[in-house]
Amino acid sequence: MQFSLNHMVAPRLGYEAFFDLAAALGVKAVEIRNDLASTSLTDLASARKIKGLAEARGLTILSVNALQRFNQWSAGRAEEAKELAAYAAAAGARALVLCPVNDTGFTPARAERLAGLREALTGLAPILKDHGVTGLVEPLGFAECSLRLKAEAVAAIDEVGAADQFKLVHDTFHHFVAGEKDFFPRRTGLVHLSGVTDRAQSAATMRDPHRVLVDAADTIDNAGQMRKLAAAGYAGPFSFEPFAASVHADPAIARSLSASLAYLETAAA
Repeated sequence: MQFSLNHMVAPRLGYEAFFDLAAALGVKAVEIRNDLASTSLTDLASARKIKGLAEARGLTILSVNALQRFNQWSAGRAEEAKELAAYAAAAGARALVLCPVNDTGFTPARAERLAGLREALTGLAPILKDHGVTGLVEPLGFAECSLRLKAEAVAAIDEVGAADQFKLVHDTFHHFVAGEKDFFPRRTGLVHLSGVTDRAQSAATMRDPHRVLVDAADTIDNAGQMRKLAAAGYAGPFSFEPFAASVHADPAIARSLSASLAYLETAAA
């Protein structure tokens, strides 16, 4: 299995320290973000510097995470997409993650919502193509999210004829929270991993602060999801993306990640 580290595993680390962490663990790929205090992905010069830091350590940058509210398309969103796609290309990233609107103040009717999704995909496709970057659509399972299901994303991608430009992010947490049963392994470009060990939480109450590193106490079956994806043809990377404050403050994050990697290499085999 190919493993990756999303910068969210250690958001307080700068790029050099984060890349050193990945290299020390023997992980060959990383995801960088544009929403962390430590990030310097603010211009083309910093993006090129990040590319050099990664290359010096033999790391592949899988994605920049993320263009937010991508399915609420506008002229302003298009300019934001152009800027992020340029940064991603300059950093040597293969893809740009696309996150949908996720708030209770955005509640269009289903037909309008899906029409907006198609409009956004249509607008994004040439921007991404111009920069040689793939769009990774990441449905979020929360009840208030405007795009919860991968099935809706796949249908919209096919309707606008852009299957060559877009792939899915299968997020194990959001897959569980959404209650989605369908897997789309051959349409998936990246898998995000995080576990939930708090047994007091249900799918309806789970939120980002509950997302920890995956171990034997995981309640959302990361290992089983990984096995199903691999058995059905997925051969891409599995990227660690925990959001819990306890993980971000972990003084022994390298050891904790090593333990999680070892667990999944066995449990998901």
